[in-house]
Amino acid sequence: MSERRVPIAPQQVDAPLTRSAIFLVVTVYDGSIDVARDVVSGIEDLVKTVGFRHLDARLSCTVGIGSRIWGELTGHPLPSELHPFPEVAGTTHTAVSTPGDLLFHIRADRQDLCFELERLLLDGFGDSVRIEDEVSGFRYFDARDLLGFVDGTANPVGPALADATLVGAEDSAFAGGSYVVVQKYLHDLPGWQTLSTEQQEAVIGRRKADNVELDDAAAGTQLAHKSLATIVDDEGEHDILRDNMPFGQPGAGEFGTYFIGYSRRLWVIERMLERMFIGDPPGLHDRILDFSRAHTGTTFFAPSATFLGSLG
Repeated sequence: MSERRVPIAPQQVDAPLTRSAIFLVVTVYDGSIDVARDVVSGIEDLVKTVGFRHLDARLSCTVGIGSRIWGELTGHPLPSELHPFPEVAGTTHTAVSTPGDLLFHIRADRQDLCFELERLLLDGFGDSVRIEDEVSGFRYFDARDLLGFVDGTANPVGPALADATLVGAEDSAFAGGSYVVVQKYLHDLPGWQTLSTEQQEAVIGRRKADNVELDDAAAGTQLAHKSLATIVDDEGEHDILRDNMPFGQPGAGEFGTYFIGYSRRLWVIERMLERMFIGDPPGLHDRILDFSRAHTGTTFFAPSATFLGSLG
């Protein structure tokens, strides 16, 4: 009799754009790995418990696991590309590397559901984790960032979405999983607002009003953000899924974007960051970094929901 195969169900990395999100990054204290395993393996049930009260709010939570605790928590070897976030130092700006063992990307159309799920998650952890980063994001008008431009326009859609985000036969033990990179950017909004609309559009590479792409700059000159964030090689263009969210506190003068990128191939996001921070050619960095500074940088692997459930 042939062995029965269990279908692989990915996590909801492709959950639709929501009105609210929470990005929670924690480090697991030594000796607390069993508690962490219980929490992450039970995440599906916890989401159902909270989300059942408002099914139309589309509550979801994607869990990412960092390389430091991967082996101890899962009992499996590392996915082929998983490693700590590498610092990317250009001549002017640096993509910093910061700690974090677990990522919880909570999304819903109601902020109260995001809040409640995070509260119960942290109750489950007790004193077994240290919070490294906790950011509450919101949808800003028609999916714009606080710089005023539509964000995520280049995301893959349809059949291309799974191909861009989910690991396949190239690392079959982790099929259905996705590499995840997160960075918290804080904006110099007053400085950005001193630029004219035309200057801002040249930095981003799109028109501000209607989001239409502008022509690429000439080779060897300082490229726009949209060009540097596009990765093309002999195999063609490599997409990633961005689910960025604005966040901020005007009273405290804090304005930011939380970048989160899901990819089938971690090297694609890393190449994108190298082009932004080092420049292409080197020395000509992404001009958006003159107004937007990276304060965190952490890498995770979001295994399939089937894999997560099996840990329990």
